[in-house]
Amino acid sequence: MNSTRVEELGDKIVEKLKSIYDPEIPVDIFELGLIYDVFINENNDVKILMTLTSPNCPVAETLPIEVEEKIKTIEEVNDAEVEITFDPTWTQDMMSEEAKLELGFL
Repeated sequence: MNSTRVEELGDKIVEKLKSIYDPEIPVDIFELGLIYDVFINENNDVKILMTLTSPNCPVAETLPIEVEEKIKTIEEVNDAEVEITFDPTWTQDMMSEEAKLELGFL
């Protein structure tokens, strides 16, 4: 798979991630900095390494499933898997400037 196709698929994945919101904070999970990495292999299997705002997050069970399901709706994606990590621990510093502005931190 050439780099242009990977880039295009990456952009579609980011677009999908930006449509998923943290229920407690009115900002999408991408701008919040919850997505640590996105891997795409040659079969278009996608693996997303993400975190939650806290281990006790009320959507700890459902958010990863929602992310997987939304990513699987992208036509080019063969399969999707989400891995949750708390290393490094999420902090407000991981939010984009846009998210910080929206939440009044700037």
